[in-house]
Amino acid sequence: MAQAEKAREKGRRESRLPEDTRSHLRAARKAFGQSLEGLLPPGFLEPTRTARREMLLAARSLIDHALERLEEAGEA
Repeated sequence: MAQAEKAREKGRRESRLPEDTRSHLRAARKAFGQSLEGLLPPGFLEPTRTARREMLLAARSLIDHALERLEEAGEA
């Protein structure tokens, strides 16, 4: 099993993209996002961003609660 893991890690190292390729991909992703924004109605993105933010805050709340329960269990 360790040999298979080593082979996978070697494959990951060899498949890393050069920095200029990664920078091109980042620029392409940004341009693609901007072109999609142009297709959507003007008021569409703001509620979507707000909903995403609310979802992340809810996830944070769940994580905080779970951490509090772990701390309480450790004190008992």
